[in-house]
Amino acid sequence: MSSFLSSSIGKKLVMSLSGLFLVLFILVHLILNSFLMFDSTGELFNAGAHFMAMPAIRFGLQPVLAGGFIIHIIYAIILTIQNQKARPEKYASQDLKESSTWSSRNMFVLGGLVLVFIAMHLMHFFIPIQIEGNVHDDYQLVKNLFTNGSMGMVYTGLYVLGAILLGLHLAHGFWSAFQSVGLSNKLWRSRLEKVGYIYAIFVAVGFTIIPLYLHFFA
Repeated sequence: MSSFLSSSIGKKLVMSLSGLFLVLFILVHLILNSFLMFDSTGELFNAGAHFMAMPAIRFGLQPVLAGGFIIHIIYAIILTIQNQKARPEKYASQDLKESSTWSSRNMFVLGGLVLVFIAMHLMHFFIPIQIEGNVHDDYQLVKNLFTNGSMGMVYTGLYVLGAILLGLHLAHGFWSAFQSVGLSNKLWRSRLEKVGYIYAIFVAVGFTIIPLYLHFFA
């Protein structure tokens, strides 16, 4: 088992499974964040945020989620380094624009930028709410970030950019994860590519609308 996990195929499988786990989390997170737009009192969003802060979630699910992120990042770095070492110099300089998408050629860079966005998100929301525990109105905390004068516009722009980067990362990552777990025939790849693009657009648009709504309409 250890020899399989240390192989290139095993590493791709682990990264793909952790990626699919994160895809599911992103969908749940988007649904929870959408409560910000459907209830101006903030009670609905606060209820969801307080549920996520329950001990069973905080000390059970959150460490698993953190582990999924860490595993995905570590294996992405390892596989990228291995691929660069194994790639012939002539192949590396080849023009691949016609045989692959921009997002597939820049997954590592996109992943790094998404990681910066996640770090910013943790600093603004997770740490004050979950770690410091000094926030009593989660809705107001989120609203203030995007509506506080000129800085509110800056943060709105940064979160919109982060949503777009996440969508681009998912556009390739979604279907390639399924391909790595065995759904690699031509028919399924075509279907999964379409589903992946739809999902990526849904996530990018969803996470884009929320900060824009809070900045301009809340």
